[in-house]
Amino acid sequence: MTKLIVFFVTFVGKKDFMQISQITDTLESFAPIALQESFDNCGLLVGNPQCEATGVLLCIDVVENIVDEAIASGCNLIVAHHPLIFRGIKKLNGKTYIERCIEKAVKNDVAIYAAHTNFDITRRGVSHRMAKLLNLHNIRILSPKKDILCKVVTFIPYDYLEKLKVAVAQVGAGHIGNYDSCSFSSSGEGSFRALEGAQPFVGEAFTLHTEQESRVEWILPTYILDNVLNTIKSTHPYEEPAIDVYPLANKWDNYGLGVVGELTEERTEKDFLLQVKDIFEVKAIRHSPLLNKKIRTVALCGGSGADFIADAKRSGADIYLTGDITYHRFFEAENSIVIADIGHFESEQYTKEIFYEQITKKFPNFVVRFSEAERNIVSYF
Repeated sequence: MTKLIVFFVTFVGKKDFMQISQITDTLESFAPIALQESFDNCGLLVGNPQCEATGVLLCIDVVENIVDEAIASGCNLIVAHHPLIFRGIKKLNGKTYIERCIEKAVKNDVAIYAAHTNFDITRRGVSHRMAKLLNLHNIRILSPKKDILCKVVTFIPYDYLEKLKVAVAQVGAGHIGNYDSCSFSSSGEGSFRALEGAQPFVGEAFTLHTEQESRVEWILPTYILDNVLNTIKSTHPYEEPAIDVYPLANKWDNYGLGVVGELTEERTEKDFLLQVKDIFEVKAIRHSPLLNKKIRTVALCGGSGADFIADAKRSGADIYLTGDITYHRFFEAENSIVIADIGHFESEQYTKEIFYEQITKKFPNFVVRFSEAERNIVSYF
């Protein structure tokens, strides 16, 4: 994996000039900010989105030498996984590395952007990248996202149904798993009476009117609800279309934290852990007692994943890879799974490749660099 990163670092082409917002919009089209956890602080933390972007520096954490590297390399946008500003800043007097980074970035017109839990939760995000490196297949979400889906229902004359379905699908409603344009419609009869001041599409004022209509419904994430409602209103022929919105308790099985997958062939626990050490460049793996069983099903979660041990056990995984496992959490293995702490930085370091791919796919000739100065803050004696 090291050779791959070096290749990406050195492969930068001719500069294209654009606004910083164009870069950040590209990242957010892949992982919308609305997906972030409630405690998080994703997005543009420092800088003006309308400023011209001269280059992008990619890293996991923003520290002072990263800001220095951005300045020296001519990159005025840093894209990091972890937010530099996580809690409120009440003073800027240079006493902490966070304050010094902000001051230096502002003085040198360097913008700082964080793409954190939205990239953990989105499809093909952080944990998916870990699974790809381990060559897992049959990938599914370990802890699906909850309380983010809703159902929208409206009623429309038959002749306008298809036009509406196409328009609503184009703004993202009805995207379920590997299918899009999903909807359901049924026939019925609507009735209404236009009052003073109304301009009815069908029927006469002050006269009860009945119309053969289709009831049509879509499932969608709540963060696109406003766009969907506006699209329905602008496409619907009625002056006052009836629209219902229902919150759903469904889990969003294609989005969430962590993944579970299968190895192409069984491995011994020790052989698998040696492979993990090599791929993720881990100096030492802390783990619960080995069970002397073959490894076939692997659960994993980039970053701090202790809260998903129970999910890993329910998934039937033989081993769970994550970071930041405290002493007492290892007892939760209970001889039914191996819990392996491979380190927070180690598990998330390849998130930078996702940033790189999304930006260069949209802007192939723009300067995008991996940080060469970044180091894991955790050392091993």
